[in-house]
Amino acid sequence: MKKEIHPKFYPDATVICGSCGATWTTGSTVKEIRTEVCSNCHPFYTGQQQRILDREGQVDRFYKRLQARQEFLEDQQAKEEGKVSPDRSVQVLELGTRVENALEEAGVKTIADVLERLEGGEKALLDISGFGRKSLIDLKKALRQQGYKIPEAAEEITV
Repeated sequence: MKKEIHPKFYPDATVICGSCGATWTTGSTVKEIRTEVCSNCHPFYTGQQQRILDREGQVDRFYKRLQARQEFLEDQQAKEEGKVSPDRSVQVLELGTRVENALEEAGVKTIADVLERLEGGEKALLDISGFGRKSLIDLKKALRQQGYKIPEAAEEITV
C-alpha cells in the first residue's frame, strides 16, 4: 500500500439515529455518522408500516400538492359546467349583430330560451322576423360547439 493516500480509519466511529436517538459503534473513515432512520425505527423492520415517516415535511408537501391538484380539477370542472349553463346570454354564441337583435326583439335572451323554443321544433325560431334558415343552421352549430344538446324535435329537417 502507498503511504499517505488512504483516509484515516476510526475503529470506534459512532453512529447516531436522528429519529429514535439510538447509537452504536462501528468502523469507518468518519468519526461520527448521523442517519435519518435506523433499523430500530424504520417501519419496514419494525412492522409498523402504517406509520409514515415525515422527514423534512415531505409528506406535508405531498398532501399540499395533492390538495392543490384537487382544487385545480374542481375549478376546471366548474368552468366546464359554466360553459354549458343555459343561463348564459345568446351573445356568447357569436351569431352576429343582426341575428342577436332579432332574437332579443322576440324575447329570446338566454340559451335556455333558445332551447325552450327548439323543443317545439324549428318553426318556432323561423317565425321570428329577421331569423332565417342560415341563422338557424349557425345557431345549431354554435350550440353544438359549446356543448349543448339540441332537442330532438329541432333535429328533424323540415322544409
